[in-house]
Formats: sequence, structure tokens, C-alpha cells
Amino acid sequence: MLSTRQLRYFDALARHRHFGRAAQECAVTQPALSMQIKEMEDLLGVRLVERSRAGVRLTPIGEEAVARARGVLTALADMERSIRAHGRLLEGQLRLGALPTIAPYLLPRLLPEMAKRFPDLEVALRESQTETLLAELEDGALDLVILALPVEHPALETRALFDDPFYLAVPEGSGLFPGGIAHADAVCADDLLLLEDGHCLRDQALNVCQQVDRRRLRRFGASSLSTLTQLVANGLGVTFLPELHVRSEGGRVPRVRLVPFAEPRPARTIGLAWRRTLPFKADVEALARLIIACRAREEE
Repeated sequence: MLSTRQLRYFDALARHRHFGRAAQECAVTQPALSMQIKEMEDLLGVRLVERSRAGVRLTPIGEEAVARARGVLTALADMERSIRAHGRLLEGQLRLGALPTIAPYLLPRLLPEMAKRFPDLEVALRESQTETLLAELEDGALDLVILALPVEHPALETRALFDDPFYLAVPEGSGLFPGGIAHADAVCADDLLLLEDGHCLRDQALNVCQQVDRRRLRRFGASSLSTLTQLVANGLGVTFLPELHVRSEGGRVPRVRLVPFAEPRPARTIGLAWRRTLPFKADVEALARLIIACRAREEE
């Protein structure tokens, strides 16, 4: 039977693609790690890795094996954490991830409330793009992620929190949409400013403006909503801004006119994601209710 030690060694080798560096991470000698990998291969009757002067390459079956190994290691880590935490997620350290288009506008209100409600909780924050957060969540580096739904992943569960409607931000002096209502089919590709590739808000904006010729989009992409608003303020185009960002600015942005879309207003759905192997559903629900309450107070 495979041992957890072998799975850990194999996972390290798959990440480093180098026996020496993997052995160093696992605090063993290189021959010891190599022997354990060879024993895995003998036990399974397949080759998991191919060794060469250029380094280590996983075989196709090795790629499948390491994905399964990581799932086992993550499940074991979650079991250990659950037992040590006595079934409580909101005590000790919570590793929380959030999107850059959510974190600056939601967390300043949420974190003080979390500190009041859960005084024994220490929050470790991670801000990054969706793909990175989901990978770290799956691998066990994060416990919960606040992001835009939907997320389709067999290892994860999600819980919707609230809808975050979009505004169209146009230069203050422009004559665009004089009636005060924006229409997605009237947005021109030559004017549309977007976040760079990898930001889900970019994809959401393009899903709303399905008629836009993507070949005519500008080649550059901004890395933050603040950059986009400054570009709009200086007359360089128009962009989508979520209501979370707009409310954080007090409902207006200098030199920018915020135009609501026609009903039904396009919006993104903000939600929580976590691993199915984490048995903390009651705590996840408690945090979800707190986030929704913080959002509701913001709208008052």
C-alpha cells in the first residue's frame, strides 16, 4: 500500500521537477527520495516519471497520479485541521482569498466585523486573480475564497452572497447616453477599456457586450479598477465598474459620469468557495450571513 510519505515525496518531485530540490524540501537525501519514488512505481506497476539530464518529466499516468495524490494529501490535511480546530473554522487562522476587484471594497468593512464577531480568529489574506485563487484553494493553501460565481469545479462548493450590478463609466463631458441609461449593444469596441487578461471582470464585461468585435479591442489592459477610472476620467474611453467600487467612492468618481444599464441590469454574483473536504459548513454559513449583513448596511 502507498504511504503518505511517498505521496508527499511524489508531490514535491512533481512540483520541482528535480530530485535534489524535492529532497531538500522534504528534508531527506536525494537517494532516499529516489528510492521511495521507485518503490511507488514498482508497487503500481507503471512508470510515473522519466529521468533525463534535463530534469524530470511526469509520464501521462504520472500526471494523473499526482493529481490524485494531491487530493489525498489535501483531504488528510483538512481532516487533521478539523480535528485540531474541534470542528471550528472561525477560530485560529483563516486563510482567506479574494479578487482584486472585490477585496479593496468589501474587506475594509468586513474585517472589523469579523474581529468583533469572532475574536479568536486570525485572518491571513491573499489577493489574486481567479485562476490562482482556485488553484491554491484546491491545493489546500487557502480555506475560503470570495470571488465571482459561477465556479464549476468538482472539488469545490460555492455559496452565492449578493449581486453586484455594473455601471458604465463614461467621461464626464461626453455626450454618450444622454438619456441617462446605458445599453450594452451601443458600447463601441474602440472605446471599451478593460482589465488585463486573467481578470474575471474582463470576461464578464465582454459577456455583457456580446456584440463587440473583440478584434477591435485595445491591446493594453489595466491591472486595477483605479487605473480604468483614471483612463476614463481623462477621456480615453469607457469601462464597466461594479457597484462595490462605485459605493466605495461615495457614489461618484471625479470627472466620470456613472450611467446605470437598462433593466434587467447586468451584474456579477459575488460568492464564497471552499473545498468539499472541509467540514465547516456551519461556520461558512455564519460568515456568509455576516458578509451579506455588511453589504446590506452599506446600502442603507
